[in-house]
Amino acid sequence: MMSEDMLFPISEVHAPAFAPLEGHAAPRLQVPVRNQVEMIVAALDALLPEDHQARVVWAFVDKQDLSTLYERIRATVDRPGRTPIDPKLLMALWLNATLDAVGSGRELARRCEEELAYRWLCGGVSVNHHTLSDFRVEHGDFLDDLLTRDVASLLHEGLVELTRVAQDGMRVRASAGASSYRRAPTLEKCLEEAKAQVEALRKETQDGSEAGMRRVRAARERVARERQERVERALAKSTEIQAKKTDKDKEKVRVSTTDPEVPVMKMGDGGFRPAANVELATAVDSQIITGVAVTARGSDQGEMPPMVEQHQQRYGARPDTILVDGGFAKKEDIETVSALGSTVIAPVSKPKDAQRDRFEPLPGDSEAVAAWRKRMGTSEAQEIYKERASTAECVNAIARNRGLRQFTVRGLKKIKAVVLWYVLAHNLMRAHYLRLAAT
Repeated sequence: MMSEDMLFPISEVHAPAFAPLEGHAAPRLQVPVRNQVEMIVAALDALLPEDHQARVVWAFVDKQDLSTLYERIRATVDRPGRTPIDPKLLMALWLNATLDAVGSGRELARRCEEELAYRWLCGGVSVNHHTLSDFRVEHGDFLDDLLTRDVASLLHEGLVELTRVAQDGMRVRASAGASSYRRAPTLEKCLEEAKAQVEALRKETQDGSEAGMRRVRAARERVARERQERVERALAKSTEIQAKKTDKDKEKVRVSTTDPEVPVMKMGDGGFRPAANVELATAVDSQIITGVAVTARGSDQGEMPPMVEQHQQRYGARPDTILVDGGFAKKEDIETVSALGSTVIAPVSKPKDAQRDRFEPLPGDSEAVAAWRKRMGTSEAQEIYKERASTAECVNAIARNRGLRQFTVRGLKKIKAVVLWYVLAHNLMRAHYLRLAAT
């Protein structure tokens, strides 16, 4: 009950959790009420700490040349149209999200509404998951060029060197089900069924009278047409692969109708799943990623020469020494890379004959292969090789921890765009720490 001298009653939740002594009144207490709605007047900039990750990301994006992205915007001050979101903001959101292991457009959109760091980046701009998801995969060429410019800048500052570069491949699960793989005869049958379904839905759409039903039928027709296109691409990919196989193996070729560009690969756990092979090259001295490639080959053989040439194209210089594991140690690749001017540090496989010294050149070895065998027999080369694991495998582990475990996009072009976000985010933070250490 409320006494006459009390303006407001004391709620029962304010009562103490113990029984007061006889003859003593219950004490009045100030207790926390966490479900109370409050209006807080404060600037977002004042709420975010000065050393927050989001500020580092924004500082990086703010100094980049985004003219290529701005040139694609059709809405101008002298033309009508909806005002688009600044590409600088979208880039900063995805870089920060990648560092926070967020790979979903919907999750990123949610954080932009609820979490301080993302609200600070947005600065009152409203974003939706469709815009975010599209931006993530639409600008792969720009992201690749940005990687080149960013690393070139670090090379100019002296924070990165191409003296030693470690390369490693990482199989990442693709967005395709194992049950979506079909042989050529089944693909041809699926294509006939898809074409028949598209034609039937097209006639049904044309005959419909109600506007609402026409829209539903048009949507169904679009879905069927997209399925037909995927099956056509799968059949074309199957024909391409069969052309490289012997007559005996042609019948075994299977291609996914979900993502025709990705094959089934042997994964690190010994299982077989649809995947893409992500190749990363990392500078040993700084752990800055200097090269990236995405392939549909389940083996690392043949990947070393293109990576060395990629460095020449990007920076006008090749690595002095390239460190790779035994999966790259193909004799033809060693000869090619040696001819390009890079020294190969890779383990020599154990010979079948236990009595033979693996580091002694074989009669059929070329000059480059013989030099590689002798080199790997020295303690100096073996010490250098130890740096590979702490560089390449460390970078791979960081990418895994940031969510690079399964792609949610399809097609190697989009997959590479997603990988480039991980690469740029990694280099962004590494460069930040390198600069702090240099001051």
